[in-house]
Amino acid sequence: MAPHDRPTRPWDATVQAYWEIMRALLQRVLRADITVDGVVTGAIGPGLLVFLGVGRDDTELDADYLVDKILHLRIFPDEQGRMNRNLRETSNALLVASQFTLFAETKKGRRPSFDSAAPPDLARRLYEYFLKKAEISGANVQCGVFQAHMSVSLVNDGPVTILINSLDKCKVKADSSN
Repeated sequence: MAPHDRPTRPWDATVQAYWEIMRALLQRVLRADITVDGVVTGAIGPGLLVFLGVGRDDTELDADYLVDKILHLRIFPDEQGRMNRNLRETSNALLVASQFTLFAETKKGRRPSFDSAAPPDLARRLYEYFLKKAEISGANVQCGVFQAHMSVSLVNDGPVTILINSLDKCKVKADSSN
C-alpha cells in the first residue's frame, strides 16, 4: 500500500502498523526440506517450517519477539494428543525460509505489490539475526538461502498452520497495561 493510499480513519495507526510488521507463517511438519539449485540447504524431521517476512520498519525487537513466541508456542501434542508442548520441549527443529511475499498487497489491480516488505539489506540482516537468535536460544535451526529461488517440500502435520506477527507484542503490552 503506497503511503498516499493508507487509510485516514481513527484506527489508522493500527492498520498502517499491520502492513509494516514482521510476519511468520508456521507449519507444523513431520519433515521438510529446502532445495536451491538442486542442493538441499536445509532439512528437518518433525518440527516447524517457518516462512519469515520482514517489514520495512522492523527491528531486532520484532525478531526477538517472534523467536520467543515461536519457540514457546504450545502447538505440539502431549501424551493425550492435545496441543500442549512447545518446540523446545519436543526437541523438534526449525526450518526457516525468507518470504517477502508474505507482504503481498492485493487491494488494487491483479499484480501484488510488495511495498511494505523490507529492502533486501534490512531483510537479510534481520533474517540472519532471527536465525542466530533462534540458535542461541537452543533451537536446532536449518534454513534456505536468502533471495534465492527455493523449492520447499513438506509433509504437514495436522495440518497446523499459524500466522503470527510482531504487532502482537504491542497488543500484549496494551492488554497488560489495562
